[in-house]
Amino acid sequence: MKFELGRCLLNERLMESEKSAESLARELLFKPERVYDFIENKRVMPLKIAISIADSIGCDVRALYELIPNE
Repeated sequence: MKFELGRCLLNERLMESEKSAESLARELLFKPERVYDFIENKRVMPLKIAISIADSIGCDVRALYELIPNE
């Protein structure tokens, strides 16, 4: 089955993990603006970054975006 990426759910995952976008950015050596771009759907996370983010906040990579089935 194919999927399209929907809305980024990073902000929700950050709230669940009780981390801020700023602390995540510091941990991964990113500028906070980059994390906010992901949250605001201005950028799509590359897979390598999504894996690092998921590992840092303790969630599955697939939980970072709404997945919309595309038939």
